Amino acid sequence: MVTDAIFMDDNARPHRARLVRSYLKCETIPQMVWPANSPDLNSIEHVRDMLGRRIAGRSVPPGTLHELQQALLQEWALLPQQTINDTIASMPRRCQACIHHTRIPVISLWSSNATPTSCTTFTHIH
Repeated sequence: MVTDAIFMDDNARPHRARLVRSYLKCETIPQMVWPANSPDLNSIEHVRDMLGRRIAGRSVPPGTLHELQQALLQEWALLPQQTINDTIASMPRRCQACIHHTRIPVISLWSSNATPTSCTTFTHIH
C-alpha cells in the first residue's frame, strides 16, 4: 500500500463490519472519519452519477444485466480523464462547504506534495 494513502469509505454497514475494522487495524491502514450520509464528499459517487446519466441518456437503454455491464464499460472508456481529475480536484471546495455548513472542527491533511490522485481531503483520522 502507498505510504501516504488513507482509506476512505462511505460508512456503509459492510464497511463498518467488525472483520473489516479488524483488518484495517491489523494492517495499520489509516482511516478517514467520514460524516454519515455525505455522498457529496465522495468522488466516486460523482463518477458513478456521471456514468448513470450517460447510461440513462442512451437512445436504447440496456435491457439485460450483460447489456448494462457492456454499456458501463463503454461509457467508462469514453469518460474523459480530465472530468475525473476535475471531480477529485473539487474535493477541497466540497469539504470546505461541508465544514462551513456543519461547523465541525477539522484538521487539514492536504499536504503541499499532494496530487489530485493522492487527495486525502480535510478531516480527522482514527
